Amino acid sequence: MGVKLSGIIESEPRKMRDFNGWTIAIDAYNTIYQFLSIIRQPDGTPLVDRMGRVTSHLSGLLYRTTNLVENGIKPVYVFDGKPDELKNNTIAQRKAVKEKARKEYEKAIEEGDLEKARTKAQATSKLTWDMVDESKKLLEFMGIPYVQAPSEGEAQASYMSAKGDVNAAASQDYDSLLFGAPLLIRNLTITGRRKLPRKRIYVNIEPELIDTEKNLKRLGLTRKQLVEIGILVGTDFNEGIRGIGPKKALKLIEKHGTLENIIKAKEYEISNYERIRDMFLNPKVTDDYVLEWKNPDSEGIREYLCRKKDFSENRVSAAVKRLKDARKKAAQTTLDSWF
Repeated sequence: MGVKLSGIIESEPRKMRDFNGWTIAIDAYNTIYQFLSIIRQPDGTPLVDRMGRVTSHLSGLLYRTTNLVENGIKPVYVFDGKPDELKNNTIAQRKAVKEKARKEYEKAIEEGDLEKARTKAQATSKLTWDMVDESKKLLEFMGIPYVQAPSEGEAQASYMSAKGDVNAAASQDYDSLLFGAPLLIRNLTITGRRKLPRKRIYVNIEPELIDTEKNLKRLGLTRKQLVEIGILVGTDFNEGIRGIGPKKALKLIEKHGTLENIIKAKEYEISNYERIRDMFLNPKVTDDYVLEWKNPDSEGIREYLCRKKDFSENRVSAAVKRLKDARKKAAQTTLDSWF
């Protein structure tokens, strides 16, 4: 879900090739959820193996990550840890939305409306612990590093970016800006041609880069004030104030300066706002990680995906070759830089 800041935050269009040579920390849960949502059959059902186990997330990780590596990107996936209890309400709301979508999906199937069924099915996507473990296992076979965050994956990715261990954080949500990511890349793993829901219109989705410092200077804000705008609008940890979007929240901050002054002037009630603000400004993160990209285990990938998950041998072998060729090219480029 994330905080909605699109009304005030400006991004710069980019091409995938623009990130050649970049190391990018990717919000794993956010990205894998996108794979589960997008990679589906025409009637909305996800990809599954012979046992009926969902494999859309593995398909996305293999082919999309290979595409990143081919474009000279060094990806590292960052997985969420234990969510804060303040996120419980958001989690409950998400479950309710999924259940509603599931019923609407079943109705659409009964009515034979496959286009509507697919749209509703996307909203039912669920990321399980088994899927997380499977994703980590595949990444290990691919030689792609991942980091286990103590809490929010976006917070950890943002910290790694601010620390200089990676060039940018990647996520669809704007929360990374509140967590302090100097640079945020959106649409990194979902680039390509996409059909608009319920319309015969296709759009080409390209990456976009958000420079936090540029946006703060343009808006005349501090990061703390941006966090306070997020709290007014609503985050994963609070519902926000009804009727207040990012533009209205910005005007309130410009007029009153601080969240405390706004609450006093408007008599708003925002529970735990001090704690929420501190969670963004001083999030739980760890330095316990090593970023090491290894050569892919070709046979391990084929054994895991083809023999255990029923993937096409030919398609997987082709992807593995692409991945190995891209790693060789990257290694040669690094070697050439020394001469």
